Amino acid sequence: QVQFVESGGGLVQPGGSLRLSCATSGSILRLYAMAWYRQAPGKQRELVAAIRLGGNMDYADSVKGRFTISRDNVKNTVDLQMDSLKPEDTAVYYCNTFPASDRAWGQGTQVTVSS
Repeated sequence: QVQFVESGGGLVQPGGSLRLSCATSGSILRLYAMAWYRQAPGKQRELVAAIRLGGNMDYADSVKGRFTISRDNVKNTVDLQMDSLKPEDTAVYYCNTFPASDRAWGQGTQVTVSS
């Protein structure tokens, strides 16, 4: 059973930074591209950033230049560094494979950007 455990969310002021971390198994990281997704209240879940097995990264236009995805195959984590946060980044953030596995969604971590 695939498991992802997200952490690092919280309340931050506009312009601030947060670093999210997703813990999973080493076998998952060796076999799959990984991604961060988010779901804001009343909206559909959307892709935020993806990192492929070869290291290539893709970002949603709304976060390009502000967010950075990375993977650590020693710690078995996938991180999302979020800088210059905006109120519209407020959402629950999830990690999953890319493309996502519908049976593998975790609890997510809440990010709230507000003054």
